Amino acid sequence: MGLRENILTDPVSELELRDLVPVDRKATVREAAALMRDHRLGCVVIVDAAGKPVGKFTERLLMSGLLKDPACLDKPVEKFMYADANPIRQDAPIADMIRMLKDRELRFLCVTDGGGKAAALTGPRGLMEYVADHFPRQVKVQKMDSKVYMEKREGA
Repeated sequence: MGLRENILTDPVSELELRDLVPVDRKATVREAAALMRDHRLGCVVIVDAAGKPVGKFTERLLMSGLLKDPACLDKPVEKFMYADANPIRQDAPIADMIRMLKDRELRFLCVTDGGGKAAALTGPRGLMEYVADHFPRQVKVQKMDSKVYMEKREGA
């Protein structure tokens, strides 16, 4: 099969999924930000007592909150979170994930297990890793030096 067929049939669980960092809605923005920093993620998922996603908190929301109210750090994260965690089931086709990312202009999706509990994160990075791992001949990978420079001048 080719890339197109695989994306239409392979489930989201085939992607390189990121660890999910669950946060209670009563946690402070400061606590959520610290977890994002510690886990090197741009998003935490707000979960209920059963572990089901009820929202998400992102770097973008953190910056926006700090610009509007620097005291937001000590307020509950539920006041600033997106009310939709944009969950996708781990058995959904990768094509559905791509549609959600594109249509909703998202960077992160919460992957849920069969019971609807938050299990992992995915996004464009997971998709790119999938394509590079499964179709290496179609992907040109070029090692980058630490210094980016042009060998020839472009333009006028």
